[in-house]
Amino acid sequence: MSPQSNAQASPELNHAPAPQRALATAEQAGERVDRFLAEQFPEHSRSRVKQFIEEGRVTRDGAPLTQPAEAVRGGAEYVIALPAPVAARPVAQDIPFPILYEDRDLIVLDKPAGLVVHPAPGNEDGTLVNALLAHCGNDLPGIGGEKRPGIVHRLDKDTSGTMVVAKSELALKALQEMFVARDLERSYLALCWGILNPLSGEFDGAIGRDKKDRKRMAVVDRGGKQALTRYKTLATYEGAVSLIECRLATGRTHQIRVHLSQAGHPIIGDPVYLRRIPAAARALPVALREQLLDFPRQALHAARLGFRHPRSGAELLFETPPPADMATLLAALNMAQS
Repeated sequence: MSPQSNAQASPELNHAPAPQRALATAEQAGERVDRFLAEQFPEHSRSRVKQFIEEGRVTRDGAPLTQPAEAVRGGAEYVIALPAPVAARPVAQDIPFPILYEDRDLIVLDKPAGLVVHPAPGNEDGTLVNALLAHCGNDLPGIGGEKRPGIVHRLDKDTSGTMVVAKSELALKALQEMFVARDLERSYLALCWGILNPLSGEFDGAIGRDKKDRKRMAVVDRGGKQALTRYKTLATYEGAVSLIECRLATGRTHQIRVHLSQAGHPIIGDPVYLRRIPAAARALPVALREQLLDFPRQALHAARLGFRHPRSGAELLFETPPPADMATLLAALNMAQS
């Protein structure tokens, strides 16, 4: 799904401000560049400067910087190309999304792949939050904060499936507590490369930021957060592909994707954690192999979500089948195996 916005951005938000420039002195040489720039421009935090650098917005004498820890060079000119300002709060946008259940306290939806959950740099609008604001009207703003109203958990942009959103403070608090305590049922379906051994088990490895690539997460020895993923193989295809069910005992960023990649079984189509053609792909017929390698997103679907209703206490359970693109892959795999 490619969200289409019916709202127009304010004209004053369309123009980026003038670049910020700083000339380093000999005394400042050797200092970390992110610290140097944060001192030169105190309106930006050091973490914000790091983000500018990682986004390619900072240059030294016209050459892009890539490392926040790089040493300052005396006499060099550093320039920050600031992004255009965005609205202080998300705007309502008429973006359709499938609703599985709704009452005065919450909405359960089937999030399409390609829909970002909440505004963030690079995705300031066209998100689920923008769609929710249009759908809920005055009910949603203020529930959990202006930037992420009603959001108690999220799915990656290209992960599809079931989500719950709070519409009342009562639901927000109760659902947040359920997610922290893992007092709910959540399972995912994933198509991954290779056959897991054993066919059922768990991945228990702390997850933190990848030191070599800040846009990736990784299983780390120190500094990460404990992460536990339980899995069960549902089907295997041609000795090369597995359909697995994953249940999360924790909820870390990219958790399933990282754990499967670390185990040598990256998810089909994963644009971040699948960096080379898997050896398992060679076992497949050429047409099927190309179909799998060309899949444009991670083949991961949040298939099942169960929890107690925050107000009534009733047990709610929602299940959704994989979307059309992932179903097409499964059909091709089943046909090849028949």
